[in-house]
Amino acid sequence: MTKKPLIYAITGFALGIIAMIAATQFGADDSDSSDSKMSAKNEPLYWVAPMDANYRRDKPGKSPMGMDLVPVYEEGGDDEDTPGTIKIHPKVINNLSVKTGQVQKSALIDRLNTVGYITYDETTLTHIHSRTDGWIEKLYVSHNGQYIDAGQPLYTLYSPALVNAQQEYLLAKKRNNQSLLLAAKQRLKSLGFSSDELQKINQTGKPLQNVTFYAEADGVIDNLNVREGFFIKPGTRFMTIGSLDTVWVEVELFARQTPYVNKGQTAKMKLDYLPSKSWLGTVDYIYPMVDSTNRTAKVRLEFDNPEHQLKPNMFADIAINTKTDEMVLQVPQSAVIRTEDNNRVVLALGDGKFKSVSVDIGRTTNNSVEILSGLVEGDNVVLSGQFLIDSESSIESDFKRFTDSDSKTISNMLPSARVTGLVNSIDRQRQTVNISRGAIEKWNRDPMTMDFDVGSSVSLDKFRVGETIDFTFEVRDSGFFITQLHHDMKEHQHD
Repeated sequence: MTKKPLIYAITGFALGIIAMIAATQFGADDSDSSDSKMSAKNEPLYWVAPMDANYRRDKPGKSPMGMDLVPVYEEGGDDEDTPGTIKIHPKVINNLSVKTGQVQKSALIDRLNTVGYITYDETTLTHIHSRTDGWIEKLYVSHNGQYIDAGQPLYTLYSPALVNAQQEYLLAKKRNNQSLLLAAKQRLKSLGFSSDELQKINQTGKPLQNVTFYAEADGVIDNLNVREGFFIKPGTRFMTIGSLDTVWVEVELFARQTPYVNKGQTAKMKLDYLPSKSWLGTVDYIYPMVDSTNRTAKVRLEFDNPEHQLKPNMFADIAINTKTDEMVLQVPQSAVIRTEDNNRVVLALGDGKFKSVSVDIGRTTNNSVEILSGLVEGDNVVLSGQFLIDSESSIESDFKRFTDSDSKTISNMLPSARVTGLVNSIDRQRQTVNISRGAIEKWNRDPMTMDFDVGSSVSLDKFRVGETIDFTFEVRDSGFFITQLHHDMKEHQHD
């Protein structure tokens, strides 16, 4: 028996179930004489193997697995029915638990789940610098993370330049020279001399040998780089004050997810150390570049933190609620039958009639799939039980199918190459792997980072993030498909 993909075995088995259920239901319920006459006229179209929908015979017999062939009857289709349209008895539809839904046109809503790190709101950071040379005589803060209030003393500085500037000011004041007094006062201000200190020398008439500097804002101390006795110069940043009233969370998204995200959208955050609590924030900024290594885009979120429970460098779980501005045609995820060659949905035409149709899909969310072509708004599609119906409709429809030998011939005609690469990320929802591959000499291609689709012959479970793999891929109309993984990298040669 020729080996078929698993889907054909399943659909063949499903076809057998449909046929047997139909035969049972019709035989049990239609027992009067008129129905018996109609049954006599309704001869089987063919007999099919219960486990292989492609094994057909024009008379009863045994399947290659030794099972009795199941008769398939015409369901009385209308002359105007298109190829692939099938009709199923209402009781069979009920037994198959078929559910339908309408194709809708609305905004595409999704929730993007990712992780991020909490950082300071950089707009609130205050960097402490000295504007003159001097020695730190007294340091009022002792460690990083210490909370201080605005107006609290930070350090006391002895600076000869500051002493000289005070003496010039006092001399100009003594001479009552307003122009010199104004210039001296301006110089003191430019050196960071506060109005409180200026009031002290006005009262005493003597310069201050040690000048105290104060915090201009509330916050916590970070990047403390000095101790008492240190000599500092202008421009030296020796501490930073950061506010925790609001915090930023930086997250990374795949480049294909960024069109869903807009400034102002809401985001929900949870932390491992407080699993019962969540925080609501907003998308504050979307960085205009993509990381060249892992092909991710950075997004910045902003959260209020009045109780200061959120601290810099904490690890957070993030969910961003997205919504497209435009209305798009969409169906539930469960309606789409995905195969390597195409994507299909089963249309519910009414009166027990169904037909599988090909569709082109676009963006995919956790619940919905965007439909680019193949359906129109208001169409009814099957949401459950569609695999059983599709198995029969696809055989009779105008879908182009190939035998195993035809598929191999076509596959051999496709451009392919063998190469090594580093696995950066795995997207199980889209069946893709992001890989930084090496150069391809026969095509004169340089190394590159890109997404590869994983063919049906390769299991996604064989890929590990951070692992270097040796693989063969094909170039198809719909993208780059990995068709084989090679376990012994030492045997690798560039084709």
